[in-house]
Amino acid sequence: MRKIPFLLLLLGCALHLRAQKAGSFNGLDMHLGNLYRLSDAQTRSVSPENITGEKGKGGMAVPQQNAAPNTANASNAARDLGQGWKVNPFVIIKPGQTFTMAEISGAGAIQHIWMTPTGVWRYSILRIYWDDETTPSVECPAGDFFGMGWNEYAPLNSLPVTVNPGSAFNCYWMMPFRKKCSITMENINTEQMTLYYQVDYTLTQVPDDAAYFHAQFRQSKPNTTSDYVLLDNVRGKGQYVGTYIAMGVNNNGWWGEGEIKFFMDGDTKFPTICGTGTEDYFCGSYNFDRGGKYTPFCTPYTGLHQVIGPDGTYKARQRFGMYRWHIMDPVRFDKDLKVTIQDLGWRSGGRYLKQQSDISSVVYWYQSEPHQAFPKLPSREELEIL
Repeated sequence: MRKIPFLLLLLGCALHLRAQKAGSFNGLDMHLGNLYRLSDAQTRSVSPENITGEKGKGGMAVPQQNAAPNTANASNAARDLGQGWKVNPFVIIKPGQTFTMAEISGAGAIQHIWMTPTGVWRYSILRIYWDDETTPSVECPAGDFFGMGWNEYAPLNSLPVTVNPGSAFNCYWMMPFRKKCSITMENINTEQMTLYYQVDYTLTQVPDDAAYFHAQFRQSKPNTTSDYVLLDNVRGKGQYVGTYIAMGVNNNGWWGEGEIKFFMDGDTKFPTICGTGTEDYFCGSYNFDRGGKYTPFCTPYTGLHQVIGPDGTYKARQRFGMYRWHIMDPVRFDKDLKVTIQDLGWRSGGRYLKQQSDISSVVYWYQSEPHQAFPKLPSREELEIL
């Protein structure tokens, strides 16, 4: 009779261990508070030295005379040392060519991307495809995606995006996928480009409620509408997580009175969320002004990291780069989303000025798939910074 409770105890222990295993840490959502946790997740990385990300396949290129492009690009430098000595650390992308940076199979998530593209960053088009989709969920000039829309280096130090000397682009956006992931770079320039890069990812179980990462580029040069459209025609459930704007102001005076508006879940004429001004949305105040000049700043969630102009004051033809990450305050929507921001400044007599600024932007959001097709990317001539 005493054997039955003992057997029940063993069964309970087995079920408890099984439940622990089923709920084990999947290696995602990393932060200082969970670095100590063990996981069955598998860390992998794609770079020119291991283009497939396979286990034990890195650094295998052999120095070759007259090597074909993207097989042993540093053959000459490594000729005295041989295999394993930085033989193929970069790729060359010719004009008009689209290069597949990564093709990953299985379930998991990208956790970090680093790259340093040469040439005109506006002419290097980054695209990312999730699972079986045929239209990209990310389509942006590489510079704009990393907050460098003016093709000039500026330090950017935030949680999901950092840009470090000399021109090192990094992002830490979590990007889950369930079947596969494809990352490409198209060179629309008339000259070839050199690309060093690394994509760090984890193969692991992805939660059922994990949405897919999206990023979309838009521009208007000059902006002739009342409100500049940051994002439109989003259908599905998700959350808006970030805004980058490159603003070229064509008039004197303060330019950032425009209010951002979030139209969600059936909103028509009036939005659910309406801000109070551009610098307010980017978590600054009073024109970003200290001592009569714009004051650049970088913080984990927001910044005015780029001020390009003759002396940093209120003269015309100034250029600005700003970011706002909704990490602690994502804007959630159930069915649809549209986001606009007014292009608004001041004129004489204390009157608002409806401006015609040169604006480009990248917005970042997560949503359930499928997503709506993006607007057609502008041509090379339209993307050119004049």
